[in-house]
Formats: sequence, structure tokens, C-alpha cells
Amino acid sequence: MSAPTTATGRLTLSVVAVGDELPPLSYDVTSTTIVVGALATRDWRPQHHDFHFATERNGVKDIFLNSPNQLAWFERYLTDWSGPAGRIGRLSFRMIDSIFPGDTMVFTAVVTTVDTDETGCGWAGVDIAVMVGEKTCTTCKARIALPTTPDDNPWARRGERWIP
Repeated sequence: MSAPTTATGRLTLSVVAVGDELPPLSYDVTSTTIVVGALATRDWRPQHHDFHFATERNGVKDIFLNSPNQLAWFERYLTDWSGPAGRIGRLSFRMIDSIFPGDTMVFTAVVTTVDTDETGCGWAGVDIAVMVGEKTCTTCKARIALPTTPDDNPWARRGERWIP
């Protein structure tokens, strides 16, 4: 079940529980998605924009989504769920298979931990999977700071009060 927001419309740690599922995000990948993502991340490697290089030199079926582009999608997915007060503290992912034009990537996630650290900052651990059909393409583990109360703001934490 997806965690509800508070009466103020902001997600707070108090309404998040281990086992909560984040709403899925589905996106139809195009060549433009891949090329623009590569350009935005200054990844000039030809397998992300040159079909012939990707297929003839790399032996894959088409150009494919690069790592920084996937990272940006994970960040979007988490902040769509958390809202503007959510602050990503840590994120690691593992690419298992490529994502190509014509694929529909579907992000799903489950909350794995909910805790408050010694500074009073609230944290949710989230495991994310990117699927294309029945195939898992990428997995991700994230730790995101969430407000502990409606007036808390993880973005206001500095120095010793911010320990991702």
C-alpha cells in the first residue's frame, strides 16, 4: 500500500511504514529519451546515440540508456513520491540489462526501513526495481530523508545535522 500524505499534503515519516509500496511509474522510452539523456550528462560514448556503432561494434540491438540517465530517473521517481521536502541521502544501483528505444520501463519500489537518526532526521530506505516486461533491468537501494513533522524540512539540515 502506498503511504498517504498528511493533511498539509506533505509526506511525513509518520505515515510511512516498512512494506509500503510506492506508486509505479511507467515510461515509454524513445531514441530521443536516450540521446537527450546522454547529451545532458555529457556522455559522448557512441553506443548512446549511434545505432550502427551500438549494433555493429557493441553487438546490441540498439542504442541504450546510460547510467547517469538512469540515476536521474531514480531521483525523479523518489522525489515524485516524497514531494519537494524529500532529500536523497544515498543511492546505489546495479544495471542488469539494457533499456532500449521501444521499451516501456516500469519503476516499482517498496519501503524497507523507517528510522530517525541521532540528529532527529527521519529516513526511509527504499528498494527500487526497473522492469521492462518481465525482465528486471536495474535494481536500486536508496535512503531518503523525509520530514518527521509537517513543519520539518530535511533541506534545512546542515553540517552535523545532515549525515546521509
